[in-house]
Amino acid sequence: MELLGSLPPRISGSVPGRVAHTWIDQLARAECPALTLRRARRQELSGASHDPVVWARAAGANVQDVDGNIYVDLSAGFGAASVGHAHPRVVGAVQEQSARLMHALGDLQPADVKIGLLSRLCALVSEPVRAILGLSGSDAVEAALKTAMLHTGRSGILAFEGGYHGLMYGPLAACGFSSAFRGPFAAQLNPHVVFAPYPKTTEQLSASLRAAADALAGDRIGAVLVEPILGRGGVYVPPREFLPELQALCRKRGALLVVDEVMTGFGRTGRMFGFEHDMETPDLLCLGKALGGGMPVSACLGRNEVMAAWAEASGTGPALHTGTFFGHPVSAAAALATLEVLHNERLAERARALGAQLFDALSRLRERPGVRAIRGRGLLIGIELDSPERSLACMRALLERGYITVPAGADARVISLTPPLCISSDQLAGFVSALIESLGMNA
Repeated sequence: MELLGSLPPRISGSVPGRVAHTWIDQLARAECPALTLRRARRQELSGASHDPVVWARAAGANVQDVDGNIYVDLSAGFGAASVGHAHPRVVGAVQEQSARLMHALGDLQPADVKIGLLSRLCALVSEPVRAILGLSGSDAVEAALKTAMLHTGRSGILAFEGGYHGLMYGPLAACGFSSAFRGPFAAQLNPHVVFAPYPKTTEQLSASLRAAADALAGDRIGAVLVEPILGRGGVYVPPREFLPELQALCRKRGALLVVDEVMTGFGRTGRMFGFEHDMETPDLLCLGKALGGGMPVSACLGRNEVMAAWAEASGTGPALHTGTFFGHPVSAAAALATLEVLHNERLAERARALGAQLFDALSRLRERPGVRAIRGRGLLIGIELDSPERSLACMRALLERGYITVPAGADARVISLTPPLCISSDQLAGFVSALIESLGMNA
C-alpha cells in the first residue's frame, strides 16, 4: 500500500462525501455561526457549494478526508505544516517529549526543552537577540508591540494597508487587511494607529515611503509593523528598496521596525526569513506558523538593547507578559525538531528551486482569460483572477479535483499557494494541469 505524502489526488464521488456531511451537520450545530455564514456567502458568490471537506489524516503534502479521498495540500494548513504534515522527526519529538514531560511550571520553573528552543531561536539571526515565546503569530506580534511601547515610550503604531497580523486586540488595531475586522471592536482598540499604503509596485514606492515619513515625523510612532511580503493581503512582493528605506526612516525617527515573518519565515521564500532578501536584521522579528511543524508555538525576537526595556519595566515586580502554555514542552520539542528538519533537508533551498519552477509554469497562464497576475517568491505564490466569483469557483473546482487552496486578498480574488516545502515536482505539475482545467470551466 502506498503511503501518504507524495501521492497524486484520488477522489471518488462527490466532495465532500457522505461521511463528511454527517460531520458538517454536527459542525453547523456547534460552530460559531459567523464561520457558517462565511461559507454561505462564498457559495452565493461562486455559485458552488462551499461545504468543507473534513480532514482525517495527513502526511507530507497529502491530506485524507473522512471519506477516504486523498488531496494534495497547497496550503500546508495555512503554512503551519511547511516541513510537511506529520513529519516523522517532528512526530517522534512530540511522542518522546509527551512521554517524558508534558508540562512544566511556565516561566517560574521552565522545562529544559524550552530553554533549548530559546537558545536555538536566538542563534538564527546575526545580531544578539532575546526571545519571547507564545502560541500563535498573533501572540508574537502582541509581544513585539508591547516591547516597542516599553522601549520607546510611544503608543503610536504605523502599519500598512493590506497587512494581516492576527486578531488579538493589539494586532487587531494594526490590521490593515480589512476595516471589517476592526469595526465591531473599535472602541476597545488602540486609537493611535495610522496606516500607510503598502507599495505593491515600483510606481507606488515613493507614495508609500512619503506616507511613512509623514507618520513618523511627529515622534508619536513607537512601532512600524510590516510584512516583508504582503501575504494574506494578496501576495504582493514590494520593491527591493522598500524595506531598507523603511528601516532607515525608523532609525532616523527613533521608532522600532517590527517585521512580521509569521507567514514568510522558515524557508518559505527561499531563505530562512523573508527580510534577508532585502535588509538587515530588524529591531523585532515575529515568528509563528511553520515554527512548530504543526504544533502551536511562536516567538518574538528582539535586539538585546530593545528587550532590555522589559527588565527596566518589570524591576523586581511581577512578570509583565507571560502565559501558562508559553514555551510548552511538547511544542518546544516540535519546534526544535522542525528547525532540524529545515536545516538537514535544505528546505529553504528546495523552496527556492521548486518555487522558480512553479512560477515559470504558472507564468505561462497569464494570457488565459480571467488571469490578471502571478506574484510571489519561493513557495509563496499568488494567482490573481479578475473577480472573486471566478477565484472562488476555481478553488472549488480545484478541490473537487483533489487540490486544496485558500483565498487571499480583501475580496478573495487571489488563489494563495503555500504548499509544504517537501511537496514533489510531480504534485506541483499535477496542480498546474488541474488549474488549467479549472480555469477553463470558469471562463
